[in-house]
Amino acid sequence: MTTNPELGKRVRLAHSDTNYHDQGQGRPVVLIHGSGPGVTAWANWRLNIGPLSQRARVLAPDMVGFGYTDAIDAVSYDLNTWVSQVVEFIDALSLGPVDLIGNSFGGAVSLAVAARHPELVRRLVLMGSVGTSFPLTPGLDAVWGYTPSIENMKKLLDIFAYDRSLVSDELAELRYRASMREGVQERFAQMFSPGPRQRYIEALTTPEAELRELSHETLVVHGREDQVIPLQNSIRLASILPRAQLHVFPHCGHWTQIEWTATFNALVGDFLADS
Repeated sequence: MTTNPELGKRVRLAHSDTNYHDQGQGRPVVLIHGSGPGVTAWANWRLNIGPLSQRARVLAPDMVGFGYTDAIDAVSYDLNTWVSQVVEFIDALSLGPVDLIGNSFGGAVSLAVAARHPELVRRLVLMGSVGTSFPLTPGLDAVWGYTPSIENMKKLLDIFAYDRSLVSDELAELRYRASMREGVQERFAQMFSPGPRQRYIEALTTPEAELRELSHETLVVHGREDQVIPLQNSIRLASILPRAQLHVFPHCGHWTQIEWTATFNALVGDFLADS
């Protein structure tokens, strides 16, 4: 039998039985994935967990509604639920304070955790992050409006990546199959349908006044050619957050952690390693 690398350890929380990956030792770093169809923590962070775990303890959970995490009871798929899951995860494993790395949707969750529970967070890395209001892009509308088919998945992967060599038929097949696992599409539709989808951007925002009060050192990362989340959103976040620095990757779409893997891992590792 082939072991599924997307399956890790499990921890029982108040409203979820959370699947997560745990590698390395030292200061805890929690990675929060994005919201693409069929996404899991492993699919999102598979090229980053190993390298980052050479310098820290890296933990990557599947958020409620995604991957192999199971909801214990009926839950609302909203920011309050995801923030509560991260807080419970940190408490259950006695991790805090942690460094949070959030990708896109995961950036919005990370910002909300830091704003509501600042004592649980040491530093933040926000990658192509949601968390403030911006006009819905055609790319994000396509991601959240995905209906399962190989062709639709190929179109999404074209949107995600600037480097088309990363978009293979094999990858499209794997992500399509992931989006077709039992219950996955039904949960996904509950989160981001029906339209208009601007409301889901607004539901993931943290008020600007609260962002301006955040004292955490923050690294904001974005791909210059991102078609999903506009670069301007990260520029705005970097101008709002008091202790933020901004790094823009050229010739890069929404997958900075994949398209610039080695540079991304070094940049993030160095940022989190500073005392």
